[in-house]
Amino acid sequence: MTNEELAIPDFDHVPLGALRERIVALDRSDLQALLDHERAHGDRLPVVEVLRHRLEALDAGAEPHGSVPDHLPEVHAGLPGGGVTPATSGPPINPPSHGDPTNPAMPR
Repeated sequence: MTNEELAIPDFDHVPLGALRERIVALDRSDLQALLDHERAHGDRLPVVEVLRHRLEALDAGAEPHGSVPDHLPEVHAGLPGGGVTPATSGPPINPPSHGDPTNPAMPR
């Protein structure tokens, strides 16, 4: 199953912190598909654990609730393509010189 066919759009790019709230609307078959996809591709232990715990909750009687949004604002909030440009990068950083003239233990 490709990333586009999964119940959560851009699943591979969903931050772990947002994953729990995204999966509560999914039923067991959608969660199992996500788990199978994760194990076959990234196999990220924290993601596998979140999915596995939600499957256990459903097996224990929890019900899916809410809905999965069409897009993920935390994924699509950046630039198209997600790149950094000179306009969006931070200021240049100059490495410190050796020693600190204000510290007598480390003269220049």
